Amino acid sequence: MVQIREKDLDTRPLIDLVQHLMPLIKRRQGKVFVNDRIDLAMALDADGVHLRSDSLPLPLARRLLGKQKLIGISTHSVEEVRKANGDGADFIVLGPIFETPSKRIYGPPLGLHTLETACRASRLPIFAIGGLNPTHVPSVLASGAYGVAVISAILQAPSIVDRTHEFLSQLP
Repeated sequence: MVQIREKDLDTRPLIDLVQHLMPLIKRRQGKVFVNDRIDLAMALDADGVHLRSDSLPLPLARRLLGKQKLIGISTHSVEEVRKANGDGADFIVLGPIFETPSKRIYGPPLGLHTLETACRASRLPIFAIGGLNPTHVPSVLASGAYGVAVISAILQAPSIVDRTHEFLSQLP
């Protein structure tokens, strides 16, 4: 799954980016999600949308997108995970699990214990995010997470390709 998350792009350049990337991602049987832009997800026939915790409420997003599109939502607590389960999400991103400068605004790291509690409380797949590196993947998966979501761990690496392979090598 690839989430196109260019928050700072104006609409037209974002459309161009999605239209450029979507065929490349689809050729690899990947799914394309547009960050927080239901209008573009619909107009460009993306696989779905990923919502921030303060976005359009999930039930309204589901009404707009219908059941054929996937909706993911960011959460920052077990309670938010429970709410997402009842509101119609297809998957959940929970974090920050570990310390990371980009997620400090959401509070201290949740840790593996909270991740495990959230996974037990959820019928939906949960992806862990925040401060992850490839060595964290086995413990995150052992805690019950379906997978991991990473941004800076890949984009700030000396080699994006090598770091991506490091993460992939840790998955079952």
